[in-house]
Amino acid sequence: MITKYIKRHSVTARLTHWTAAISVITLTITGLFVLIQAWNNAVGSDFTIAMRWTHRLIAIPLIVVPLLVIFFDFKGFLRFWRVDIFQKWNRDDVMYGLYFVPYMFFPSKFHMPPQREVKGAQRAADGLLLFSVIIAAISGLILWSRTGFLPEGRWAVEWSASTIVWARVVHVVCFILIAVFGMAHAYLGLGIFTPYRGTVRLMFGDGKVSETDAVYHWGYWADVEITSGKNVVEVEDGRKMPNQ
Repeated sequence: MITKYIKRHSVTARLTHWTAAISVITLTITGLFVLIQAWNNAVGSDFTIAMRWTHRLIAIPLIVVPLLVIFFDFKGFLRFWRVDIFQKWNRDDVMYGLYFVPYMFFPSKFHMPPQREVKGAQRAADGLLLFSVIIAAISGLILWSRTGFLPEGRWAVEWSASTIVWARVVHVVCFILIAVFGMAHAYLGLGIFTPYRGTVRLMFGDGKVSETDAVYHWGYWADVEITSGKNVVEVEDGRKMPNQ
């Protein structure tokens, strides 16, 4: 039996996603120890300091890796913003967004409209998540610089009291948004929601999606890919076959 798959995500995209996922999860856990005073009191000052520095250091790959990807693949970066975030919505995007919540509870009762490479609702949610991460990184760097980028207060930057207050407020708000939308992203991306079962391989596997799933989730995009055949891979008994 031959099964057709479509290559959807490159190695670079998957590695960047791995970095972001691990960093955000670790930052969320360590951030809770930094944010919640009761936890600080319960674990002691030494552990709190360790969590604080872990929180700061884990932020480095979250910032540096995407910047390196942008530097080495600027055209891909521009395409990401154009297609994955800012592509104009069409009627099918609007209908998908309106039906998505009831679809989450009763997927068998809704026939969702076909979608392009990235769904409209996904662009909105991922865009908010992405901007929250960017703003959290900037506000976090301001808070970090106040006490010095290195231990013992070295490379410290003086900020006004109001700047620090606003940076802290913005950082906490972004933290909440990242936690909420990050969990929703993980719920769908990991295939916990039944119609998305198996799509975890898109970012955490080989980056390929079966032709059947592609047609179901991204009908317009699947039609283009199947017609061109450029990214279509045929598999028989677990072995790759050349495109026919």
